[in-house]
Amino acid sequence: MENSTSKSTQISTNYAAILKFVLLSSLGVFLFMVPLSKDGQVIIPVATLSNTLRDSLGASLQYIITAIIVITAVSTIITKAFKPKFIMENKFLNSLFNVSTIWFIVRIMGGIFIICTMFQIGPEAIWSGNTGGMVLNDLLPILFSVFLFAGLLLPLLLSFGLLEFVGSLLVKVMRPIFNLPGASAIDCIASWLGDGTIGVLLTSKQYEDGYYTEREACVIGTTFSLVSITFSLVVCDTVGLGHMFVPFYLVVTAAGLIAAVLIPKLPPLSKKRDVFHNGIDNTTSSDLPEGYTPFKYGLKNALEKANESTIVNDVVVKGTLNVIDMWFGVIPVVMAVGTFALIIAEYTPLFQILGTPFIPLLKILQVPEAAAASSTLVAGFADMLLPSIMAGGIQSEMTRFIIAATSVTQLIYLSEVGALLLGSKIPINFKELFIIFLERTLITLPIITLIAHLLF
Repeated sequence: MENSTSKSTQISTNYAAILKFVLLSSLGVFLFMVPLSKDGQVIIPVATLSNTLRDSLGASLQYIITAIIVITAVSTIITKAFKPKFIMENKFLNSLFNVSTIWFIVRIMGGIFIICTMFQIGPEAIWSGNTGGMVLNDLLPILFSVFLFAGLLLPLLLSFGLLEFVGSLLVKVMRPIFNLPGASAIDCIASWLGDGTIGVLLTSKQYEDGYYTEREACVIGTTFSLVSITFSLVVCDTVGLGHMFVPFYLVVTAAGLIAAVLIPKLPPLSKKRDVFHNGIDNTTSSDLPEGYTPFKYGLKNALEKANESTIVNDVVVKGTLNVIDMWFGVIPVVMAVGTFALIIAEYTPLFQILGTPFIPLLKILQVPEAAAASSTLVAGFADMLLPSIMAGGIQSEMTRFIIAATSVTQLIYLSEVGALLLGSKIPINFKELFIIFLERTLITLPIITLIAHLLF
C-alpha cells in the first residue's frame, strides 16, 4: 500500500516539461508582471515593447488602425450579404466575420466613425479631439500595440503550467473569499501591474478554453480587471493630487476589495450560470488528492500542462490567431462604442441628468460641491479619465480626491474595458455592465468618502 501511494504521488521527471514550465512561465511572469523603473516611471516589459512599437510606427499607426477597422466592416458586410465559401467553411474566419446583427451594426458604426475621424469629415461631434479623435489618437494606438504583444506572449502565462501551479496554491484563498478559482489571482496581478485590458484578454481566453465558467468569467472580467498602478497615477495627477498617491491607492485598494466580495453576490453577476463555454471543462479538481500538498499537486498539474504544449503551436500559431482576433474583432468595437459614449458625454446633458439622483447621497455623505461632483460619477461609464477631467473646476481637494478614487474603483468604462468585455466571448451585455457599474459606484463611494473625511 505504501509503495502504491508513493508511486501515485510521484512528480514526473520529464525534464523537457520541467524546463518548459520553469523557463517559459518565468519569462511570462517577467514580461507581464515584473515592474521595471524607466525614466522615473514604473512600467512592465510588455508595456515597454508596446511603447517602442508605437514610437517606431509614429503617424502611420493611425492609418494601419483605420485599415483594420475598414477591412473588418467590409469583410463583415461581404460575409453577411454573400456568405463566401472560404469564410463560411473556415472556423476561424467564420467566427471572426459571421457575427450577430448587433455586432454587424457596431462594426459598421466603427467603420463610419474611423473614416470621419481619420479624414475629419462629417459632423465635428464624431471626430473632435474629445470624441473620435481621443479614441483614435490616444486609445487605439495603445490597444493595437498591447494586443500585438499580449496576443503573442500571453500563451507564456496560459499554456505552460503557471495557472495550474498558482491555482492549486491559491485555491484556498480565492475560493472561500471570492468563490473563484485560484488561477484568477493571475488575472488580478496582471491587471494591477500591467493594464486592465490585459486582464480582460486573459480572462476571455481562459473562458474560451474552458478554465472558467460563465459566472467566473463575468466576475473576474468586471471585478479583477483592475486599473494599473501607472494609470492610477495619471488619474491622481489629473486632479492635482499626485502628492497624495500612496493614500489614494490604499483607499482604492480597500474599496476595490470590499466591492470584489460584495458585488458577485448581487444580480446580475449572482444570476450567471456555472457552465463552461461550449461545454468544455478543462479545470482540474480543486480537491486535494490524498498524499499531495498544494505545492506538489500544483506542480504535477503544471508539468502535465507543459508536457502537452509546444512553442510552435501554442505561442506562434495560437498567438498569431489571438492577435488577428483582437485586432479585427475588438478594435472596431472600441472605436464604435468608445466614440459613441464620448459623444454623449461631450454633447448631451445625459450624464448630468443621470448624476442628479446622486446629489442627495453626496450631501448625506457631506461631500463639498455635491452638484458638480454628481455628474462626474456617471461620466466614468464613458471613459475613466472623464470624471477627473470634469473635476478640474471643483475647488475642494477632498471632492476631487473622492471623484478620482471612485472613478478608478468603478472599473467598467466603455472607451476601453467595457468595449473589450462586450467584444469578447464573455457572456455579458451592455445593460448588465451598466448595472454593475452603478453597484460598484454605490458600494465604493461611501467607503472612499468616509476615509476621505479622515484624510482631509
